Amino acid sequence: MAKLLIHKPDAVFVASDTMAIGAIKAAKDAGLRIPEDIGIAGFDDMPSAASSDPPLTTVRQPIQRCGAIAAQALIDMINHPSAPHHHVILPTELVIRSSCERTKL
Repeated sequence: MAKLLIHKPDAVFVASDTMAIGAIKAAKDAGLRIPEDIGIAGFDDMPSAASSDPPLTTVRQPIQRCGAIAAQALIDMINHPSAPHHHVILPTELVIRSSCERTKL
């Protein structure tokens, strides 16, 4: 994040909430205000996202359902190794909190 801040981005989308909370810390350490100077969004909607400072805008995914589908897919692959693979697309939801201004979304 420190290397990215050299380029003065308006906002960043980070691959996980844990890394996004680290990005918030790095931005604050660089003297930036969130969301006024830089918007930050994560992915997962972990419990810590709502309690970060500022609360993190994030993409909520159905984590338990992902695990259940992955486990079932593994069982199916073991039981039927020659069966064709299939793709599953699960719904997500944008959870807007204070780490992004609506104008930067």
